Amino acid sequence: MTQKKWFQGLVAAVLTFTLILLIAKVDFIFQPLFTYISAIAFPMIAAGLLFYITKPLVLLLEKIRFPKWVAILTIFLLLIGLGYLVYKFAAPIVQNQYQSLVSNIPAITNQLTGLVDFWQNNHSSLPDQVENSIENYASDLQSKLQDIPGYLIGFISSLVSFLFTLVLVPFFLFFMLKDGDKLIPFITKFFDKKKGTSVKQLLEDVNHTLASFIQGQLFVSFCVGTMLFIGYWIIGLDYALTLAVIGLVFNVIPFLGPYLAAVPAILIGFFQEPKLAILAAVVMLIAQQIESNLISPNVMGKALSIHPLTVITLILAAGNVAGFLGLLFVIPFYAVCKTIITHFYNEWVNSRLNKKSAQAE
Repeated sequence: MTQKKWFQGLVAAVLTFTLILLIAKVDFIFQPLFTYISAIAFPMIAAGLLFYITKPLVLLLEKIRFPKWVAILTIFLLLIGLGYLVYKFAAPIVQNQYQSLVSNIPAITNQLTGLVDFWQNNHSSLPDQVENSIENYASDLQSKLQDIPGYLIGFISSLVSFLFTLVLVPFFLFFMLKDGDKLIPFITKFFDKKKGTSVKQLLEDVNHTLASFIQGQLFVSFCVGTMLFIGYWIIGLDYALTLAVIGLVFNVIPFLGPYLAAVPAILIGFFQEPKLAILAAVVMLIAQQIESNLISPNVMGKALSIHPLTVITLILAAGNVAGFLGLLFVIPFYAVCKTIITHFYNEWVNSRLNKKSAQAE
């Protein structure tokens, strides 16, 4: 019985879960490692995103006979120039619109509270449970809305703390661009020729999956943000650039992102002029349809091959487990896991076919 594959698999599963349990019991041993990883996680991820964005430009410059260090230096100069343009022209507009939005929050709160009071005084009879729920929510609504500036200040303070870690991002990015090509050969040299070829193919597939997702998703988000800004500007919506930036950021979340980004635009439009809420929803719907039917199929292609139902399930689960960060990283994480599993499955199928062909001979 010990030679049966199902028994060996069961023993391997038991040993694996036993190892996980033991690691959980002595987690204090790994606490310094976790602290180190959490400290460098943000600059590593930020540098990784920039790496996948700028790597095609480096390859293009090398293709036209630029030395590698000159190509990397050119990329850094382009990033600095782009950052300066954003700081000089776009950032002041966003800042002014953001400050205006924050200053108008009390007025919006009063309008919304007035609408709730009016509805409570004039609504038709409802079941007692529904009325109690609405009254409880309405009583807490004003206090929750008044806490919005506090939430925004907390977000800004967290953002400032993150900005201090940005100092490390250029260093990580430089060495990724300079020595990134040496990583796969460095890893494969620890394996024999046959396994090394398999590991090399696996790492290249994972790299292709990440590059396809990051480059494609960021480009799609930029296109959606641009369309939203143009649409909001045409209909005369206040805070058009700020709301477009919010739409750009939320569009990084697949499938649900555009609908989440529509909420603040619709609310601002409603309090500015009720018909603008409908127009803002129409702008978002048009942008989302153009993105899903024209841009994404041509940019993303079938690189990830993930069914929409799978995307929805993953996003709902990740949002409950890990919050906003889970929404951002669940799809690339799933795509990488799918690539790894597909690779080993293909290796297993090929090995069985090779054995059968060898036995037939």
